[in-house]
Amino acid sequence: MPTSPAPEKPVACQHDEARHLLAVGAGLDGALRLLISQFSVLQTRSQLLLTVATLALTITGFSGPRIAAAGDFQRLALAAGLALVLGSMLLILGGSLRIRWVTQFRRPEGGDDAALLAQIVCYRDRKTRLFFIEVCLLLAGLTAYVAAIIGYFLVGKL
Repeated sequence: MPTSPAPEKPVACQHDEARHLLAVGAGLDGALRLLISQFSVLQTRSQLLLTVATLALTITGFSGPRIAAAGDFQRLALAAGLALVLGSMLLILGGSLRIRWVTQFRRPEGGDDAALLAQIVCYRDRKTRLFFIEVCLLLAGLTAYVAAIIGYFLVGKL
């Protein structure tokens, strides 16, 4: 029998945002629609990151051996880039692309609509922080890739 996910633990600013969402959305339905659209933005951007990471891995498959053969720096930069991009991909797949449906959230015992929304806002904020880490890892990996390629061009052999 499946168990319910652990409840989120919202902080004061998330409770404030939940009350604001209720006002802006003119009730729970509108507030949920706003949050769902925010989750869609995270989903779309995460898919974009995954696409960029896949392109980087594809480039490595085709030209990686030639770049790595150019020297120690190129080899190390390429390996670091590969590790960082793969780390980013794993976080994307297990983090921001991981699904928890809005309908899985439950109003806390004795809580109101704002308490329910605060849990969802807390979850959204956690996914957003994870997305930032994924972006940073991917950018670091791509930077290492570019450094390897620049090193390859500067060496000019092969």
